[in-house]
Amino acid sequence: MQALLSYDQSPPLSAPLRFFLTAPLFLVLAGALAVLEGEALFASRWTPAALAATHLVTAGFMLQIMVGALIQILPVLAGANLARPRLIAGIVHPGLALGALALALGFLQSAPGWLHAAGVMLGGSLTVFIGAAGLAIFRVPSTSPSIRGLKLSVIALAVTVASGLFMLLALAGGWAVALMPLADLHAAWGLGGWAGILLAAVAYVVVPMFQLTPGCPAKPAWRFPLLLMAALLLWSLAWAVSAEALQRLAQAALAIGGLLFVGQTMKLQAARRRARPDSTFRYWQGALYASLLALLMLLASAVHPPLAGVPAWMGVFGVLILLAGLSAFIIGMLYKIVPFLLWLHLQPLARPGKPVPPMNKLLADKDGLGQWRLYLAALLLAVAAAIRPDWLAVPAGLCLMATAGWLWWNLAVGARNYRRARLAAVSGA
Repeated sequence: MQALLSYDQSPPLSAPLRFFLTAPLFLVLAGALAVLEGEALFASRWTPAALAATHLVTAGFMLQIMVGALIQILPVLAGANLARPRLIAGIVHPGLALGALALALGFLQSAPGWLHAAGVMLGGSLTVFIGAAGLAIFRVPSTSPSIRGLKLSVIALAVTVASGLFMLLALAGGWAVALMPLADLHAAWGLGGWAGILLAAVAYVVVPMFQLTPGCPAKPAWRFPLLLMAALLLWSLAWAVSAEALQRLAQAALAIGGLLFVGQTMKLQAARRRARPDSTFRYWQGALYASLLALLMLLASAVHPPLAGVPAWMGVFGVLILLAGLSAFIIGMLYKIVPFLLWLHLQPLARPGKPVPPMNKLLADKDGLGQWRLYLAALLLAVAAAIRPDWLAVPAGLCLMATAGWLWWNLAVGARNYRRARLAAVSGA
């Protein structure tokens, strides 16, 4: 399965880059919250600290990068041109960043005002983005699994946003609504639908391209997003009719779908042509193993629900799926996508005898490998902290702050090197 990419349709660099540069700061805040709150962060998934930290990772870090990536990917991968991408990014980016901060404050302080503000900012900015992305992508025929995946991921994002806004209003207004089952459904659509399907749609292109693996076989690539969507729709039906057995079936189907994707990607990586592992490969390798463990836990709790009540079960699962799994996939992509974009936008300035700097000079892979090692230490500490938060919550938080700050620094240095190279090329130096 080969992808045809249209780099001439790439949006202005500032449109996606602003999301990439601010997102790591929310991981820093999540680490700081672990330091300040300690055991309370791991006591239950429903504590104010846990809700705030979860949404700093999902809405602050993951969502920003995925939105920035879609702004870049839609025209290049699918030929779906966003109308005025710089303007859209200028509207959506501050709404996401400030909305995620307000959401975390609202959870921490149990403050309806902050929750309402978060709803307005996140809901408004994401409505703009979903509208613009939907208008662009649904005009394009589904000629590849990636395009189909992009379409389904936008639908999943819309469902995630709608359910999240409803819960915010219910929580801020004190409505008599059973929020826990809806929160599970919201998480399923956000992590399995929006993040999972988008990850797969992008992976079908970037894994063979950047990790030099064989292409993903066509049949699994076409069927995977449909399997996840079917499981999510079944889960939604189970929530609507309060059918616990049906929900467990949907949960098992979602886990199995994820396991199939992980297994297929591991198989492709085993056949890669590049001998020396780089930071992207290390991140993806670790993320695949963490996702494998998390999805097995999800499947086990679907088959035997009392497992979810075992102490530390949900804490370990949350660390594995959010930080060690999805976030690690995203960071691994950043270490290829960002230097590639910087290099790509310098190409028009190349002159005979004066080529632009190579990707590794714009963002050195050795810096990414160093940051990955510290990230791995933070993950191991975070998993251990879910089991013994009284001992390890603070060290895990400090380590996460350090590695997230290092990630931000690496990306900022790449942007600085791009500016210097651009100025040198323009001035003829």
